[in-house]
Amino acid sequence: MSRIRPTLLVQITAATIATLTTTAALISVAQTSLRQTPALIPVAVHDMSQMSVHMFMTSLRPMQSGDRAKADAVTVAAKEAMEPYRDYHKALNDGFRIFLPNIPQPIYHFTKPEYGREALTHFDPHKPTSLLYKKTPDGGYKLVGVMYTDKVTANEDELNERIPLSIARWHQHVNFCKAPPRQFAGYFGPNAKFGLLGSIHTREDCDAAGGTFLPHVLGWMVHVYPYETDPKKVWSVNDDDNHDSMDHSAMPGMKMN
Repeated sequence: MSRIRPTLLVQITAATIATLTTTAALISVAQTSLRQTPALIPVAVHDMSQMSVHMFMTSLRPMQSGDRAKADAVTVAAKEAMEPYRDYHKALNDGFRIFLPNIPQPIYHFTKPEYGREALTHFDPHKPTSLLYKKTPDGGYKLVGVMYTDKVTANEDELNERIPLSIARWHQHVNFCKAPPRQFAGYFGPNAKFGLLGSIHTREDCDAAGGTFLPHVLGWMVHVYPYETDPKKVWSVNDDDNHDSMDHSAMPGMKMN
């Protein structure tokens, strides 16, 4: 999932770790990916300027012939994949599960583990791993985009084959230190040690603190918001983008709150 507000990320981090072994949505996909790559081969970091200690993003490549058409074809497929799920109840009925539904988030991921497992070996833009929804004032959800995934050890050439890296930037959450039992306070505050906001980001420091080091949390992810009128937001990596500037006329019958 993409960059979100720090305070919100702390909440999600604690909740995610508290349920790490039982959350069936994204975690089951991650476990399948990790079983395929037990050595947890680190992703090569070739541009440190683009990476925080807990998040790695692919580099933007120079535009190549055919890249725009290929990316545009993915956005068309994303729209077609979204079409049946304007009503979030149908998504739930079809096997999509809300990831951390009780934690306030700017974007909620409705994830289908079956599609996530399929994405480990092949890319079908009509089968996004997650549907992306915003919470509405009436307690419902408004569909705004989709998320595609790939296995944790995919290299950038493989990601580029799926969606050109001249247009989309995939990301991974990395260097995660899971707190020891009864030390969940260590995820919080300006002096947080654990989790995606923690100061600990190496195996050695995590071992010394009694934590459990995870080189990667889940695999590669990329969001697409195909109805955005601002091209920069179609492939946004920021969940805090409002995603309210969508072309309403292209989505007839969908209530936009």
